[in-house]
Amino acid sequence: MRLRAGRELQVVDLSTHGALVEGDTRLLPNTHVDVHVQSATGRVLVRSRVVRAFVAWVTSDRIVYRGALAFDQPVAIGSAPVLAEYGLPRRSTGEVVVPGTAYPVAHS
Repeated sequence: MRLRAGRELQVVDLSTHGALVEGDTRLLPNTHVDVHVQSATGRVLVRSRVVRAFVAWVTSDRIVYRGALAFDQPVAIGSAPVLAEYGLPRRSTGEVVVPGTAYPVAHS
């Protein structure tokens, strides 16, 4: 993954809706960045919001930042389809619904 300006980011974790990345580039929370993502359909430029960011580690000659990016639009990664929503299972037609019992009424 690369920033639009050309700086490379190492991908730690990736989904269709965002990525956890790290690199030498300082990422600031609540800012927007454009990243090039290699997807199932090719290389796409995706506008992203930095959800959180922090210094992952420091050595004598390097600072490594880690940040979570939320994509503005879902991206098909590898063979994973882009899901528009999370579907809930339907009730089976033969299912019997047992009503709950009411709380006891407190008498004073």
